[in-house]
Amino acid sequence: MKIEQIYTGCLAQGAYYLESNGEAAIIDPLREVQPYIDKAEEDGAKIKYIFETHFHADFVSGHMDLAKKTNASIVFGPTEMKLGFDALVAQDSQEFILGKSKIKVLHTPGHTMESAVYLLINEEGNPEALFTGDTLFIGDVGRPDLAQKVVKDLTQEKLAGHLYDSLRNKIMPLPDDLIIYPAHGAGSACGKNMSKDTSDTLGNQKKTNYALQEMSKEEFVEKVWDGLTPPPAYFPQNVMMNIQGYDSIDDVLERGQEALNPENFEYLANQTGAIILDTRDPEVFAKGFVPNAINIGIDGSFAVWVGTLIPDVKQELLIVADEGREEEVITRLARVGYDHALGFLKGGMTAWEKAGKEIDTIPSITVEELSELSKNAPENIVLDVRKASEHFSEHVIGSINAPLDYINDSMKTIDKDKTYMVHCAGGYRSMIFSSVLRARGYDNLINVKGGFAAIKSSEKFPVSEYACPTTML
Repeated sequence: MKIEQIYTGCLAQGAYYLESNGEAAIIDPLREVQPYIDKAEEDGAKIKYIFETHFHADFVSGHMDLAKKTNASIVFGPTEMKLGFDALVAQDSQEFILGKSKIKVLHTPGHTMESAVYLLINEEGNPEALFTGDTLFIGDVGRPDLAQKVVKDLTQEKLAGHLYDSLRNKIMPLPDDLIIYPAHGAGSACGKNMSKDTSDTLGNQKKTNYALQEMSKEEFVEKVWDGLTPPPAYFPQNVMMNIQGYDSIDDVLERGQEALNPENFEYLANQTGAIILDTRDPEVFAKGFVPNAINIGIDGSFAVWVGTLIPDVKQELLIVADEGREEEVITRLARVGYDHALGFLKGGMTAWEKAGKEIDTIPSITVEELSELSKNAPENIVLDVRKASEHFSEHVIGSINAPLDYINDSMKTIDKDKTYMVHCAGGYRSMIFSSVLRARGYDNLINVKGGFAAIKSSEKFPVSEYACPTTML
């Protein structure tokens, strides 16, 4: 029996490849499906099943394309939702044969109503692993407020109650030596305080996971709610794409990789409502970019921040990317349902400059320069754009918190006539924040290189005492 976790750091997401006696199954696949097909071919196996733990909110699954290319069956847990594609809607406790092993469906409503976990019974007939989706994470459980965005009569109280029952009646009675494989780890917005570990034994989770401790249902509901913040706006849209269907990833890639010369790029920028999305390194971006472009660097939590800051997945996009990374950008946009890229700037900023086009910049300073500037212009404001939980945990004394996560609310605290020195944890999010506000006419923002990590290590600024956060949202 072969089990392989395929972890994607950008989304903090775990997909799974299982193979037994020439038959393979994929659990919670990403949109780009060729790597799964290649893996099965290397093993001389045929992909038989595509198991989905639920209708994902934070990414668009690859179930449709993978089924079309392999003739594998898509399997969901019990649901009454009308699907836009052929699938097997399993019954609770239904078993599927995979080679010499079995996959047993356990219906675990709570995170969503159709949520299911998959129990792997190995070739010796013993329970070996449990693929828990967003029902049970390492150190946490799935947030119970997402399904209410799709089904109006569901409340997070009802969902949390279902989750309590599912954990105690379906998962906790299973053997302690069972390996837990969740769909997400630290960094995902599907839970509030997940571990960086991506697997663990059920026995250890019973000892360490707050949600599996002895408590009443009322206490559980209160604990699960505590620390939740509103989910990103794109979540419900991804859910509906996963239920109703979507364009093939091949078509999306072909559309998005239209190479545009500077003249055509500028024309489309002026004649459409497209957002110019610059995916280069933040410090490279700061030195010169197409006016009104926003920077979300590809070498970071790219897809998550696109989804957080661009609320409509149907938004048209024009891409600026490092040469040779255009397909990667389009692919990672498609992972979260952004399928409407109009093309990319051929030759990048070098071509733009050679064509004599206008260029904008954003000031970016070191911590040493920040220290001098603070002494010479004490009226300048240190602006912390990290999450509220990060700022609460530790911050520069006297700084203002304006989280990037909720930039439309955060910008209301910004005075266009004042100068702000903007930092995040390491410099990635502060440039996103500065570029978005720059595009909206805020010209007095200065980015701080290295973020809070550099500020703290410099010992040039007073920092609050550390307080352990109860949530990472």
